[in-house]
Amino acid sequence: MPLSSLTDKLNKINLSPAFAVITKVNATNFEAIGLRPGVGDIVRVSSVDDKNESLGMVTALDEAKFSISPFGFVEGFKIGDRVYASETGLKIPVGEGLLGRVVSPLMRPIDGKGEIELDELMSVIRPPVAAMKRGLIDEVFSVGVKTIDGLLTCGKGQKLGIFAGSGVGKSTLMGMIVEGCTAKIKVIALIGERGREVPEFVEKNLGGDLTNTVIVVATSDDSALMRKYGAFAAMSVAEYFKEQGQDVLFMMDSVTRFAMAQREIGLALGEPPTTKGYPPSTLSLLPQLMERAGKEEGKGSITAFFTVLVEGDDMSDPIADQSRSILDGHFVLDRSLTDFGIYPPINILNSASRLMNDIVTKEHKMAAFKFRRLYATLKENEVLIRIGAYQKGSDVEIDEAIDKKEMIENFMKQDKEEQIPFDETVAAIIELVAK
Repeated sequence: MPLSSLTDKLNKINLSPAFAVITKVNATNFEAIGLRPGVGDIVRVSSVDDKNESLGMVTALDEAKFSISPFGFVEGFKIGDRVYASETGLKIPVGEGLLGRVVSPLMRPIDGKGEIELDELMSVIRPPVAAMKRGLIDEVFSVGVKTIDGLLTCGKGQKLGIFAGSGVGKSTLMGMIVEGCTAKIKVIALIGERGREVPEFVEKNLGGDLTNTVIVVATSDDSALMRKYGAFAAMSVAEYFKEQGQDVLFMMDSVTRFAMAQREIGLALGEPPTTKGYPPSTLSLLPQLMERAGKEEGKGSITAFFTVLVEGDDMSDPIADQSRSILDGHFVLDRSLTDFGIYPPINILNSASRLMNDIVTKEHKMAAFKFRRLYATLKENEVLIRIGAYQKGSDVEIDEAIDKKEMIENFMKQDKEEQIPFDETVAAIIELVAK
């Protein structure tokens, strides 16, 4: 072989991969110089002595330097450590092997059941379904909960929010929906929650049954970047099954912790804080995640339920406001209903399903409307009725509401172990208002 050909071949081999050098380490990220990456590129941060290594993402650029948010923590790294570009980008392995498992956002098993064999890679950040390729939502998605199926009916491919303060019962409702829904595949993202809540959710709310279920976990002690991309990774898993033609239930707890993770990242990069300290990037990030759910023509569907922690039961919270504007409906859990022993405590007057009228029969729609009207009449005249100031016969509608008060409250109550078939729920509500 001629010497010139050998020299050409050697020149093409990268014997010493290019790297950047860390020049600054602060509480949440690194600054480095020496490479020309793009925002969103994945890099590998490695200490010179090879004792520490972490994946990171390029989150800001300057003329000569760039900032990196690590998926781990900054502890143990120092100035002079090296940063290598990743050729694959942020991709996760996916496949049927994930079913029945509890995994981290990088799809590493955390349930002690051994390694998972996965052959296919999928990008974590993907564009939502194009607007004109979305299928019309025209099928009922039954969840086995009477209040939802009867009064706030969901459609296959709909995006909904569960708004609740702490300790009102959203985890219990999530478990009821997972167990009672008609979807064959279930993907649950537990983002930013306490570590002890993960086994509790599996055992208490799901009864230990993870059949056809994937749980993606990023607990509150994980880095902000891991919590942020944990939600996107879980959505990518749901999209993998959707592209196989499956109807998928996607459930995320909670959007508020996800937004808090982006708040940490944004403020560390110098973004200006706005309402409640959230930077502008937080509000623009929510639709990037939520719009990926839905129904796609020629493929399956993702019906999504996002829980929103409403601090102090304040529904004007910026994350709650933004979420309501993006979602196709919302369920508000009311702490006062628990005082009357009504579980799940869904306030039907403050809740809405924007697609219900398009997917239910006329008879069902009229029955649900009358039920809500009777319940609203009861709430409006509750004080008068309780103190005995209302005289029976004064108003026909109030009389009917009082006569049916016990039946209305019994309809709204449901044991967490119960799953009621959709047809049975519809028949019950039609019968109740017709009496």
